[in-house]
Amino acid sequence: MKILFTVGGSQAAVFGVSPLAAAARNAGHEILLAADEPLMAAAASVGLPAVCITPERMRYGQEAMTAAVRLDALLELAGSWTPDLVVGGLSHVPRLLAAQLKVPYVRHIWHIAPMARRDRTAVAELQPELERLGLAALPDPDLFIDLCPPSVRPEGAPAARSMRWVPRVSQRRLEPWMYTKPEGRRRVLITAGTRNLMLDTPGSSLRKLVDELTGTGAEVLIAALPEAAEKYGSELGDVRIGWLPLDVVAPTCDLAVHHGGATTAMTLVNAGVPQVIIPDNGYGKAVAESVAGFGAALMVDKHRLAGRDADEVIAEACRTILSDPGYAERTRLLAAESASLPTPAEVLRDLEALVAA
Repeated sequence: MKILFTVGGSQAAVFGVSPLAAAARNAGHEILLAADEPLMAAAASVGLPAVCITPERMRYGQEAMTAAVRLDALLELAGSWTPDLVVGGLSHVPRLLAAQLKVPYVRHIWHIAPMARRDRTAVAELQPELERLGLAALPDPDLFIDLCPPSVRPEGAPAARSMRWVPRVSQRRLEPWMYTKPEGRRRVLITAGTRNLMLDTPGSSLRKLVDELTGTGAEVLIAALPEAAEKYGSELGDVRIGWLPLDVVAPTCDLAVHHGGATTAMTLVNAGVPQVIIPDNGYGKAVAESVAGFGAALMVDKHRLAGRDADEVIAEACRTILSDPGYAERTRLLAAESASLPTPAEVLRDLEALVAA
């Protein structure tokens, strides 16, 4: 069987689809990952065979990738490597490709944020492509795979085949401190994911948070892009900053402070780490509300501080979680629920059945 996986957006999308793609490859199926130019390095870092679908003229920012251009690129790829099944994510363009090829389509996402309005807008924008392909409406997916544990899915989420979250990040050589918890000290991780150089705290600086945490005796790790480490490392005091293997480091942490990325949040949940989430957009807010609603996190919404000092609100949230074991207990319950869900290898059988039908 030949399976085409398609991703867009940030590196998180590559890491999210990687476990299922690897399971398919390990089972003897042929796979390709179709991705934009900025994601090619991430695909290589997790060992996925990837094809760049960004046209040459767009690789340096001269033009934006429209739905029509993306669809044409996928159709061109399918002309030389025709899949038996297409796996997509948030974008609906791969669904059009599958409809044109008359092969099954699988949607594979974290359904932790309500998406009905976003989907309606996306479908409206795709109307010219639907007409071009002779489709009256966007076909429903043949299978919907949800990586989000049922307990934190939004109300009204569509029926889905649940799949266990398997952490996956870029791999490099490890050092002992990465997988060893410091003796007699708590460890706190701070990260803004891969889209931002540094966590956008609503206070005056990240240094105040670092000082607050180190003042309690905690070791502070900041997972950040290399350029962030170079630019800010000397300003942040006694911390380790730079690339960190989140899947390896997370189990050694007592708390994480981050921006609300789904990959970050679920990797931390998987490791049983409670979180303080400072969302940087609407999606991050939905992630924060869901995890906090379960009792596994606290959210600091920088738009709803009611005149309170932002630095103190964040510091207070950190102190609360570090002093109350209930947050860690709730996170472990969510981790156990996630671990009980079907593995990528088990879900792969459903994909095989779609093609065999």
